[in-house]
Amino acid sequence: MKQIEVVAAIIQRGETYLATQRGYGEFKDGWEFPGGKIEPKEDKKTALHREIREELAVEINVNDFLCTVEYQYETFYLTMHCYICNLINDENITLLEHEAAKWLTKDTLDSVDWLPADIAVVKALKEYILKNN
Repeated sequence: MKQIEVVAAIIQRGETYLATQRGYGEFKDGWEFPGGKIEPKEDKKTALHREIREELAVEINVNDFLCTVEYQYETFYLTMHCYICNLINDENITLLEHEAAKWLTKDTLDSVDWLPADIAVVKALKEYILKNN
């Protein structure tokens, strides 16, 4: 079974969090936190900075580690390391790989159709919000 290790950015702006909708591939139209694969010899935070530049054309601060999610999809096993981040200059994102994006509040996090692995991230995010507010 193929194993994939990725990083994901839970980008916070005030009391909202960025969700992105996949624009391609097997999981097209599913909602996720932006990020991507870690390249060989690349550390997690470097990968996250690179992936967010490639996907959203913005720079981020990587703040708190949120969680690591492991999920067995039908064709691969995913390990996803998730970090709370923020935009450095509160600049506008540019969707380079996604077809849509939404800023969600704690109360609207469940309003999109999350990809299976991201459901566990949403749960961890809700606990993080409760603990930090």
